[in-house]
Amino acid sequence: MIVQIRFIDSIHQLKAQDWNQLCDDGYPFCRFEFLAALEDCGCTTTASGWKVAHALVYEQGQLIAALPGYVKTHSYGEYVFDWAWADAYNRYGFSYYPKWINAIPFTPCSGPRLLTRGKITEALIDALSHALSQFCTSHSYSGWHCLFPSADLSELWTTTGAAQRVGCQFHWINHSYASFDDFLTRMASRKRKNIVKERQHVRAQGISFNVKEAAQITAADMELFYALYRNTYLKRSGHSGYLSQDFFLRLVETFSECLVLVCAVVQRAEHDPVIAAALFFRDQQTLYGRYWGCFEEYQFLHFETCYYQGIDYAIANHLRRFDGGAQGEHKIARGFEPTMTFSNHYLQAEEFRPAITNFLQQEARQIQQYIVDARELLPFKREH
Repeated sequence: MIVQIRFIDSIHQLKAQDWNQLCDDGYPFCRFEFLAALEDCGCTTTASGWKVAHALVYEQGQLIAALPGYVKTHSYGEYVFDWAWADAYNRYGFSYYPKWINAIPFTPCSGPRLLTRGKITEALIDALSHALSQFCTSHSYSGWHCLFPSADLSELWTTTGAAQRVGCQFHWINHSYASFDDFLTRMASRKRKNIVKERQHVRAQGISFNVKEAAQITAADMELFYALYRNTYLKRSGHSGYLSQDFFLRLVETFSECLVLVCAVVQRAEHDPVIAAALFFRDQQTLYGRYWGCFEEYQFLHFETCYYQGIDYAIANHLRRFDGGAQGEHKIARGFEPTMTFSNHYLQAEEFRPAITNFLQQEARQIQQYIVDARELLPFKREH
């Protein structure tokens, strides 16, 4: 396969329609509008350690594929943890950074990472692997990585020598439920009662919920959400978060059709202030829980705002899946099922590959057993 591959340092070097014509499955985070918002609002810059380096693939002068990509000088905001690898490089006098990653910044949501309207062939994968290795060599990058691809793409990358790494998240699956109560009927009695108690307790504290989506969400709504998001990051991490207010406002302007905003309101004599909110994205099949923030903490408020409200929305809108984000074993008791995630890693320094491959194989066995064990903890009735 004869293709030409070039790298661009701004998504604006391509027209939005040319990029988006490669994004035909609805997955929101690869779309031009989302990636441009990150870039234009200062979230993905050289200064932030996320230098834009998207790979474009041409055949006979026609754009046929793209890889959202970034040159990284750290591993923050990736959710595939390789700090120990960087430490090992340093101990042996090597530099792990910079590295190139094929990923969506700050977004641990599995989905397309090689954008193409055509079939992904082994010839295309081989050409890309060769080009990525050359790119890393010419710029002295330690290697290239693909984070949260589909299982099929991850398997294809392994044929090029890019070692596969697996992880585990917890996703809610819609088994054609008619309502939240219908979902609860699948559960064992004690587990069902616990969830009912949690939801009732939130409302007993005088809290209700407003759900807005798409054009219903205003700039004022998003300014308030950013204040909640920032407040929570400051309390938890000591910084204001990876994303700026300008980024969230840009989403309202250019990308609102994919947004769902859930606001928690507490009843008070003088007024009913919003005390917490969660921002979700959606496509035709999946709801993605992404960001959360609060001004005041109430028991079970996070579970209700981020999970139960999301399940309600997914059922009402006939979405097949609810991706609640990275980590969180507390999701298991609430009906979120362990789901395997993938990444691939190609290191330029051959001497490190055997050790990393051995580590990943051991880790994979542990993750696979963890998923088996986690499934035993799901709250659903046992099938005899």
